[in-house]
Amino acid sequence: MVRTTKRGGPGGGSRKLTVRVKTAKGRKLASTRWLQRQLNDPYVEEAKRQGYRSRAAFKLTEIDDKHHLLKRGMTVIDLGAAPGGWSQVAAARVGAAEEKGRVIAADLNDIEPIPGVEFLRLDMSDPDAGAAIRAALGGAQADVVLSDMAAPATGHRQTDHLRVVALAEAALDIAEDVLKPGGAFLAKVLQGGADHDLLARLRQGFAKVAHIKPKASRQDSAEVYVLATGFRGVAR
Repeated sequence: MVRTTKRGGPGGGSRKLTVRVKTAKGRKLASTRWLQRQLNDPYVEEAKRQGYRSRAAFKLTEIDDKHHLLKRGMTVIDLGAAPGGWSQVAAARVGAAEEKGRVIAADLNDIEPIPGVEFLRLDMSDPDAGAAIRAALGGAQADVVLSDMAAPATGHRQTDHLRVVALAEAALDIAEDVLKPGGAFLAKVLQGGADHDLLARLRQGFAKVAHIKPKASRQDSAEVYVLATGFRGVAR
């Protein structure tokens, strides 16, 4: 059951309806809270209005507006791309649909086709994932590697942190293999940031490393992103 009450808009202007979801029989409390949060999230509403696959599109939009990672003509790798929100943003900004730039999206789960985006069904923890992406690049190199990958939450903070860091490390393995000099890497980590070993790798391989939390990330979320720019290669 859903109830609605009036609430003020973000800028104190028009009043919007707050949706309150009553716990239904057979629905867990956590599921009820998630549903209520989704129904009241302005980014979810705006993503639907603009045709984005997910609210996550606004995280990349905000990061790129500030840090200028994506430029027309670039080649971008989007790891853990499903359902495709980041790939949509990247494709628009590099001109993939007009064949000016390229976006190669990879995920274990299929995604609905996106104009200009090439899709690879891959498990990024598979040792052969990097080779598959290199093959798709056809000898070229990437300008940017993105990773919004996250493992299902267990509720145990340390376990969740380790699992997300492991995914970021897998993404970095691929980035180190395919990025061109000067390239950039953006990956999700959790509150507390990248761990010591991951940070050491990033600082060795990139000119600048920073942690960022876009406003589009939910305030109660532990997610942050690590951004590394100015790729200078790694010793093999």
